[in-house]
Amino acid sequence: MNRQKTAELNWEELGISNDFLFGKVMQNPELCKELLQRILPDLEIDHIEYPKLQKSIMPDADAKSIRLDVYVKDDKGTVYDIEMQAADTKELPKRTRYYQSMLDLQMLDKGMYYKTLNPCYIIFICTFDAFGLGRHLYTFENICREDKELSLNDGVTKLFLNSESEMDDISEELKAFLDYAAGRESEDSFVQRLKSTVIQAKKNRKWRHEYMTLLMRDQENQEIGEERMISLIEKLVDDNRYDEISKIKEDKLYRMKLYQKYNIIR
Repeated sequence: MNRQKTAELNWEELGISNDFLFGKVMQNPELCKELLQRILPDLEIDHIEYPKLQKSIMPDADAKSIRLDVYVKDDKGTVYDIEMQAADTKELPKRTRYYQSMLDLQMLDKGMYYKTLNPCYIIFICTFDAFGLGRHLYTFENICREDKELSLNDGVTKLFLNSESEMDDISEELKAFLDYAAGRESEDSFVQRLKSTVIQAKKNRKWRHEYMTLLMRDQENQEIGEERMISLIEKLVDDNRYDEISKIKEDKLYRMKLYQKYNIIR
């Protein structure tokens, strides 16, 4: 089966847990606002806006760019980045750190004071337990180690949601959404609206073409990566560096260093 046919079949099977489709569905401001209110019930959000990103948030040619799933701000200027995560890459904490730094660059123009930085929520909706403690929700803020009552008050909150928890630690409304993200049925009215929007999104020919293009590009990049890895392993075998073969599979920085050393990439 060719790549395009595979992509077409994949499109028909997508659910809300797919980051691309999630991002498209969340272009509906009412649905996005409702989701934020379920995740952060203590906040009063009148409405949300979709500020334009500067390029793809890439400050210079050498920096890693990021493509946000959902980037919005509310009527008080608070910024929200909502990410759908279906694969446990074991790097989400460091990823939130990088996302925060990129968002800060996005918000702070040259000559502005640091105090003008907007409050920021980075939210990862996961179909797995990122921390293994069985909770539906993990919320992180910067707190003083010596005095837990002292907060840094830097305006940043990071949340990780887990759709696989069985704890009674969140509202029924939020649990209904997480059940839907995990592929479980729910009669919740918000979930039913999401389901209808997902069905309509799949009929959008422009989005379908965009998704297939991205998917095929990712597949091509993966194949290129595999070819590079094979070439590097062959070089290491030729140099009798067998003990480093396992290391390059785990250590990305070391692997990149060897790619350059052996002129596999320049």
